[in-house]
Amino acid sequence: MKDAHPSVCILLLNWNGWQDTIECLESVFRTTYSNYCVVVCDNGSTDDSMRRLKQWAEGTLCAWTSPAHPLRSHSFPPIAKPLSYREYSRSEAESGGAHSDADAQLVFIQTGANLGFAGGNNVGLRYALTRNEIEYVWLLNNDTVVAPDALSHLVEKVTADSTIGMCGSTLLFYHRPDVVQALGGATYNPWIGTAKHIGEQTVFSPPCAAVPHLDYVVGASMLVSKPFLRRVGLMNEAYFLYFEEIDWASRAKGIFKLGYAPESVVYHKQGATTGSRSRTQVNLQSMYYDLRSRLRFTRTFMPQYLASVYICIVGFWLKSLLRGDVERAEIIFKILRGK
Repeated sequence: MKDAHPSVCILLLNWNGWQDTIECLESVFRTTYSNYCVVVCDNGSTDDSMRRLKQWAEGTLCAWTSPAHPLRSHSFPPIAKPLSYREYSRSEAESGGAHSDADAQLVFIQTGANLGFAGGNNVGLRYALTRNEIEYVWLLNNDTVVAPDALSHLVEKVTADSTIGMCGSTLLFYHRPDVVQALGGATYNPWIGTAKHIGEQTVFSPPCAAVPHLDYVVGASMLVSKPFLRRVGLMNEAYFLYFEEIDWASRAKGIFKLGYAPESVVYHKQGATTGSRSRTQVNLQSMYYDLRSRLRFTRTFMPQYLASVYICIVGFWLKSLLRGDVERAEIIFKILRGK
């Protein structure tokens, strides 16, 4: 019989977002689940994130949440500090860190550069794979706040069905906590290369009804098993940003099922992980990686739809030209040329 409380590694990726990360950590360390460790990978931040995160662990820096925010109790008052922690370079972490990690409540890993979503998380996943005691990894966006029993419900779901390799949560908008971002995952339209989050923008009313087929689990909250990681492999680092989840799910098709734990509730700020630049810069960068990854995924898994996806992107290019948005048009044209 499977252990009812298998060891879980809770993995967060930070990039220039220490404020969000410490708020997330405050909620994570309130989990009702008893058997877990927490790993934070810093993806080459330039905002002094690692020093700030260590200050938080030492108890000299606090997370701030507005007193009026309905989720304040998930991250305030601060948990007891200091927290014992270890810090590793990428090479140290991927080779297993120290054998005495069991006495550390928190592990910090410096990846050394901005490796993207897949690359940064993969450093933490390689570390988890070296630790024999870890049976599951909960990949959690750093711009989330979690309900205390969120992890317990995820583990309950996957331990009840060993064929589930990846499991998602109910994602609600942090700034509108009664509104759904996604019920576990999304469906994908291969003709245009876009996805639709299941239940998005609907009012949350637990318990959730049964959801339709998931094409992938939304990456803000993904619990993956070690057998999944060993057989399917890590995330594809060719996607610097976007489409990592559906690529992972597509590679697992026919091997593992995707699951959804409706009572596992995670509140997501959405978009905070793209960094601290201007909205225009973020939008243009997001568009570039989204379109580039869309074409890469289609070529790999659904080449029969490549022509229609190209036509959609050409349509975006023409609209940008007609609006006089030269910068956006130049970026789209670069993507169409395979750059």
